[in-house]
Amino acid sequence: MSVLKNRRGLSKLEFYHNARKMRREITMLVLRDFGIYSRGAKFKEDTGSQQPEGFYDELIAEFAKNVRLLLRNLIWNITAGNTIYPVNSAELQERRLYQDRAIVACEQLMQEMLYCQDVIPVKASKFMPYIEQIEFEIKLLKGWRKANSKIEDLIAERKNKKEGREAKS
Repeated sequence: MSVLKNRRGLSKLEFYHNARKMRREITMLVLRDFGIYSRGAKFKEDTGSQQPEGFYDELIAEFAKNVRLLLRNLIWNITAGNTIYPVNSAELQERRLYQDRAIVACEQLMQEMLYCQDVIPVKASKFMPYIEQIEFEIKLLKGWRKANSKIEDLIAERKNKKEGREAKS
């Protein structure tokens, strides 16, 4: 008998599935130029000064490149960390480093999206679902990182057993 969907817990790889989904959705946003309809329009500041024609194009291209790079780094760090199943403390530290880098990539991605919102005239409501998704991914990644303590306990237990056997010899 299966469990009702609303009563299921998170899968062990929910952080990975969410990151892939987030990468796909944010990439689609980037391909739609962050929802800006007036590409090539003049940029007007409150002072009335204007930037040259096509100013948005340059900003959109820069933001798009940065966002795609951060999304790639996020997936790469998650993949690298998930491929390491630590059997000693050095491997555990290396895995933790990749987990930390994935969290950092999420934080940087959120800051880039917020800066894009500040600089380009796009509605905040366009970015809110993506910001919430990034925050959820950070939460999932921190949970994944926290699960390392169980592995750390197993490694320490194995080490203590090994040292106990060597002391008896």
